Amino acid sequence: MVDKIRLLSYSEEKYLLKKLGRRPNHLELDVIEAEWSEHCSYKSSKKYLQLLPTKGTRVIVGPGFDAGVLDVGHGSIITVHIESHNHPSAVEPYGGAATGVGGVIRDIISMGTRPILLLNALRFGVIGNSESKSRWLFRNVVKGIADYGNCIGIPTVGGEIEFDRSFEDYCLVDVAAIGIGKADKIVSNSADVNDLIILVGNYTGRDGIRGASFASKLLEEDNRSAVQIPDPFLEKLLIEATIAAVEIGCIKSIKDLGGGGLACCLSELADKLNKGFEIELSSVHTKSNDLIPNEILISESQERMVFIVSKARLNDLSIILNKFGILFSIIGKVSNHRDLVFTFNGKQIGKINSHLVANAPRALRKATRPSYIDKIKNSFIDPPEQTVCEDTLISLLSNLNITSKKWVYQQYDHEVGLRTVVRPGGDASVVRINDNSFISVKLDGNSRQCYLDPYRGALSCLSEACRNVICSGASPIGIIDHLQFGDPEDPEIFWSFRKSVDAIVNYCKYMSLPVIGGKVSFYNETNRGSIKPSPVIGCIGLIENSKLITKPVPQAGNAIFVIGQTTDELGGSEYFESYRDCVGGTVPKVVMKYDKMNGSIVLNLIKKNLVDCVHDCSKGGISVALMEMAVQGNLGFDVETMSIPNQCSRFDYLMFSESNSRYIIGTKSPAKVYKLLSDEKCIFGKIGEFNGTGNIRFRNNNQIMINLDLTKATEAYHSFESFMTASSKQ
Repeated sequence: MVDKIRLLSYSEEKYLLKKLGRRPNHLELDVIEAEWSEHCSYKSSKKYLQLLPTKGTRVIVGPGFDAGVLDVGHGSIITVHIESHNHPSAVEPYGGAATGVGGVIRDIISMGTRPILLLNALRFGVIGNSESKSRWLFRNVVKGIADYGNCIGIPTVGGEIEFDRSFEDYCLVDVAAIGIGKADKIVSNSADVNDLIILVGNYTGRDGIRGASFASKLLEEDNRSAVQIPDPFLEKLLIEATIAAVEIGCIKSIKDLGGGGLACCLSELADKLNKGFEIELSSVHTKSNDLIPNEILISESQERMVFIVSKARLNDLSIILNKFGILFSIIGKVSNHRDLVFTFNGKQIGKINSHLVANAPRALRKATRPSYIDKIKNSFIDPPEQTVCEDTLISLLSNLNITSKKWVYQQYDHEVGLRTVVRPGGDASVVRINDNSFISVKLDGNSRQCYLDPYRGALSCLSEACRNVICSGASPIGIIDHLQFGDPEDPEIFWSFRKSVDAIVNYCKYMSLPVIGGKVSFYNETNRGSIKPSPVIGCIGLIENSKLITKPVPQAGNAIFVIGQTTDELGGSEYFESYRDCVGGTVPKVVMKYDKMNGSIVLNLIKKNLVDCVHDCSKGGISVALMEMAVQGNLGFDVETMSIPNQCSRFDYLMFSESNSRYIIGTKSPAKVYKLLSDEKCIFGKIGEFNGTGNIRFRNNNQIMINLDLTKATEAYHSFESFMTASSKQ
């Protein structure tokens, strides 16, 4: 018996005692604490996540499972999931990031599908100081992701990185994965009485114990014991063995051991199956003989999974596991009750209802509009207008949030597996599904905009993710999200979370886009304070013909068109925050009607083979977007800024506004494009031409305002690589 129920709130303790009808013993309490942690239970967010639209013609499995499943035609399906490893990565960046990759991969294979790609979205503090902790975190997180993905032979095809002071001495590490399979091979999870419960993979040790609880509170100290230890080579064997077993149909259920270890895995699986489990903990293969039952249950040792198999198919599974040299233990059986019954050396040491464990009482959180939002709004004064010159553009191009991240993605093997068609560095990455079917994927976020206006900021993330996928020639078919905030018990932080959810609900309903999976991560705080609201949005698009694949690389002679309106919307922009050191202003809005219409028009232009390149306008505004295209194509351009559709009050605002729903296209058929855009009655302008002069020219009423050498622009855009290389030698 225990005298005090640790880590549970008073209301949770009261609820537990009422439902259980007695006080839990120490082992039962450890199981409940793990599953009722915010990290595992979603007790603060579940009520609001249920508002998300999750149905769609392509949705086979939506949120609530290890991965979402989408039908991509011709009998093929893809599985999608996103995870984070923020606290562990902030303590031990290499191992924390690597095990984050391993965890999301196992979520994919839990559905019976083969992982084919990885993506990541990373956030760090300012890394200007070569001795800063943020720089150390950044280097080692990237190395952890690269080493793990490269070792298991799954390409990391894209990513997104943001630097901001609110992440100082901390980091956000999001990893997404996509798998491929056949619809008739999905492991739907079933079980019958007397089926066997098999623990497969790594030894169970003390690494990661109480990791779920660790991730569900303020990061106050470096608790390295809560960080798991990665083994990518074992993960690779686990992938192959699982896929082989799925192929012959000998596994009835699969579940990854993630946060909370066996405690959460078994309780969640038993609850979904509406069955009871009888577990003999002494049968678990462990790293040492002195682990107590509690440690065995809540260990988060990596590269482990639970399979359920009938006795008749045990030999088939054993042959496969032995072939790949994978350890396994028969740790229990399925029963016709609804309890988790734990024994150790034959003696019962715990018994608790799985539904009670797997369904924590929901936390009722207060939500209050943050006072800082109105303070910033009321005190904001537009910075004095500044003459835009060549140095302004060079500064923006070399900004850490804009400059090419080749230094990062060149460490990833993004071509292993021979599926990658469009590599990192563009708007979105494209991967082959079958002979003439492809998926396009992108993750996007913007904590600065979300800080000033969580609703508009989240809408902007959604719009940008969809625009990036559309720019590759793909039609968006699904959304994943990862909502990252500070302490949910703070009403102002919880208000920001709710506004972000509202934005996703409204956008996805309007666009008829299902949310097929996601994650919520709270308590992203240190003693310095909370992070800025940081929702990350992932968009998945489908390309059904290789001829539709489009890149942001112009050709000489391409006429340049801009689709969409530019207005004075620089709140959270790189121009305001990084260049002018100015916080505030109008956060870009998303007008759903125009966002949807402009995307459809661009896809129509691509289908009609009327464009050679497409690029969206986002961070840095239209000036940066044009220069990025120039660098990609190694071409200069000459544009007339007065031809850009706009309602801007100043030239610098026109150049650097981050208004949404805008696209830049390059075409050899300007007359046909002009007619189509006119017929569609959209807002557009023909603004200039890409050429081979090697000069970047911006005119205003035919007067040259900026004449920048392409070589200088290219050096600025690729300055991050030299910046990181030089710092490594210090």
